[in-house]
Amino acid sequence: MTQTHDFILKHIQDIKFDLINLLQAESPSLEKDLVDKTGDLIRDIIHKRLGSDYICTVHPQIEYGNHLQFEKSDTFKPRILFLSHFDTVWKKGELPIRVEDQLLYGPGVFDMKSGLLSSIWAVTSLEKTLDTLPISPVFLFTSDEEIGSLSSRDVIEKVAKTCDAVFVMEPAEAHTNALKTARKGVGIYKLQVQGVSAHAGNHHEDGVNAISEVANLVLQLEELTDYSKGTTVNVGTIQGGTLSNVVPEYASIDIDFRVTSSEEANRIIKRIEQLTPKNPLAKLTITGELNRPPLERNTANQQLFELAKLAGRRLNMDVKESSVGGGSDGNFTSALGIPTIDGLGIPGDGPHARHEHIRFDLFAERCALVAELCIEYGNES
Repeated sequence: MTQTHDFILKHIQDIKFDLINLLQAESPSLEKDLVDKTGDLIRDIIHKRLGSDYICTVHPQIEYGNHLQFEKSDTFKPRILFLSHFDTVWKKGELPIRVEDQLLYGPGVFDMKSGLLSSIWAVTSLEKTLDTLPISPVFLFTSDEEIGSLSSRDVIEKVAKTCDAVFVMEPAEAHTNALKTARKGVGIYKLQVQGVSAHAGNHHEDGVNAISEVANLVLQLEELTDYSKGTTVNVGTIQGGTLSNVVPEYASIDIDFRVTSSEEANRIIKRIEQLTPKNPLAKLTITGELNRPPLERNTANQQLFELAKLAGRRLNMDVKESSVGGGSDGNFTSALGIPTIDGLGIPGDGPHARHEHIRFDLFAERCALVAELCIEYGNES
């Protein structure tokens, strides 16, 4: 057992206290008042566990919750960005908090308040067991990841550019507990068709059926899915029409696509943006973008994983890696060329599901893994 692991185990009840408080401070993405109150609690936890030496920089937002950054001003070691979000998909009161044996259930416990807290306690263990920190910690806690990081992306990229590596505290892969060394990129598009309305019985030939046009587009889009490349294109919603006896003048679809590489992302974007209506009298409007670039399994990211494996050996852990379909804020930092490793959070299951939970019995060793990874990185630098 390492010093950090021993320290964390001795304070496991304090950790549980902090985590329950974080879960009770519910933070639905679109409820700014609630999210900001959670941010205030995080600031209290930082100062209680790490001390007032960690200076808080608030990145204020009008529509969404404020983003919070903490770091020491007098540490001149390699800068490691601990990246987490504290917004959740759950409405206030929608999901109860409960403990069953070693499973802890609650809103955002897996995705990703336990991982956020783990980063704080990992650095606390280093502060309390070592004479000097091996790294210079930078914490960034954002408030809108679950709705696409609309206001936080610029902040994330700006802060990440000042750092040497990024540790993303999203949860480990469910069931395998593997770290995430690759994530798919995510594209979001909306296609809107403006047709011409007409009476379906008397003047059907005068109409331009927007739903028919959209249906033709759906077939073309579905053909872009290529499982051999890891590419999926999903038409997730469709809207249109008013009454069955009216040729519909408007219809729209929402598209989600996932890709494993920037090259594939560019190919899919080009195909989507070159779509045209079948009827020349219909007007097609295409809006959207690549919301998150892929987190690719490149050399720099793999070097971080190799350090994580070494850190795991100090804890008698067999650290594994995986590639997953969902995106995270680590996609942004990796695309900038900054070494990024994801999935350092606490094992569990049920992201965005009513059975969302973590394995609290694994908290200490996973938290210690992050601490030991910091030591390995410091030794390597």
